[in-house]
Amino acid sequence: MSNAIPEAVLGFINVGEGPSARRIAVRSRAGQESGRGPGLVWLGGFKSDMQGSKAVALDAWAADHGRAAVRFDYSGHGESGGDFADGTIGSWLEDSVAVFERFCDGPQVLIGSSMGGWMALLLAREIRKRASKASLAGLVLIAPAPDFTEELMWKNFSPAVKKEIETKGFWLRPSDYGDGSPYPITRNLIEEGRNHLLLGSAIDLGCPVRILQGAQDPDVPWQHAFALTHRLPADDVVLTMIQDGDHRLSRPQDIARILAAVAEIG
Repeated sequence: MSNAIPEAVLGFINVGEGPSARRIAVRSRAGQESGRGPGLVWLGGFKSDMQGSKAVALDAWAADHGRAAVRFDYSGHGESGGDFADGTIGSWLEDSVAVFERFCDGPQVLIGSSMGGWMALLLAREIRKRASKASLAGLVLIAPAPDFTEELMWKNFSPAVKKEIETKGFWLRPSDYGDGSPYPITRNLIEEGRNHLLLGSAIDLGCPVRILQGAQDPDVPWQHAFALTHRLPADDVVLTMIQDGDHRLSRPQDIARILAAVAEIG
């Protein structure tokens, strides 16, 4: 008789209605009786998917500890339906809320990487507003990029790029990630993102927050993580600066730090 731990189950849910309806791919792992502690919810980054090394490592850790784990692809990402160019912060938040409400039960740790850090903060705020069978145990944020459409994109774009977005409706941004092909930054992404900005006021989540940030991150500067910590309550927020860390924080030692932060929350 095999004691092998079963694979996470792949399923799909439908989110949205009419022309905006899309099929979201979710990999979920049920908690085991032996498991103690909150479930894990992975929120990936912009243009990344749930098969990345950090997401897979978290799922394996959950399996080893009998913990529930949920990861998914936003619309236009990975195995989910929809066109990437149609996505906005609001639509990806809608995906996140739908997955959380459908697949999570009891206390959960939200683990968000890059854009997923912004999603985790927005999702946490939504969870606090709703009556749900799942609740918030804490957040682990990896190179979090709240407000990136405004602070890290729009404010840093050249006048020529801004004009192209405003006139054509999109700009093809060169990429160092994935297959290296450029991808569209749409006017809708920028404008709709302004509905979800967080850094202008206090962010009270009522739970512990752990932030891991690489000092050598070329995409989300460490000063951005500092700006976020100033918006969070001081009582249970820990920022860990990884001096030689990049944006991905996917090296074995980085993943060990991420797992330690998850374990520390509970």
